[in-house]
Amino acid sequence: MRQNILLIGIIILFLGCSKNKDNTEVKSLLADLMKKSHTEQHWFVPTKTALEGLAVEQSNWRDSTENHSIGELVSHLVFWNGINLRAFNGEDMTDFEVDNETTFKMYTENEWVSLVNELDSIQTEWESIIVQATDEQLAECSKEIANIQAHNAYHAGQIIYIRKRNGWWNKK
Repeated sequence: MRQNILLIGIIILFLGCSKNKDNTEVKSLLADLMKKSHTEQHWFVPTKTALEGLAVEQSNWRDSTENHSIGELVSHLVFWNGINLRAFNGEDMTDFEVDNETTFKMYTENEWVSLVNELDSIQTEWESIIVQATDEQLAECSKEIANIQAHNAYHAGQIIYIRKRNGWWNKK
């Protein structure tokens, strides 16, 4: 996980320091990062793989501490990926306020399936939007997009940890 954070930190530094007027490289890098945090396994397990085959009972399991369940983590990812997508698409978020703790919710079986599908849909939309983004959009939002991907990878790591801890992870 430290390697992921270091890699993403270097990328954010690169994006912040780049004076390249042609954002083709930045666009390609961000699109690749989004795929790796969503569907393509590289150094870490992407969210789609991390959630495969997980039952609602497993998603709602919590330890005896204040740690979040997998379902709560997915709820949180859906919320923040969705809010950032809305902002990227031009929705005015200047008066937007939220208590971050309210983004962590538990779900029933039908809601769980819908939630996992919603996260997949939002991340797929991000992949498409990044590829179609203008140079102006990338100049304004590239750091935020990279941060979203770091956030996704971080929580995917937490999900894998919970699954491994409970014997729910059989991936190599």
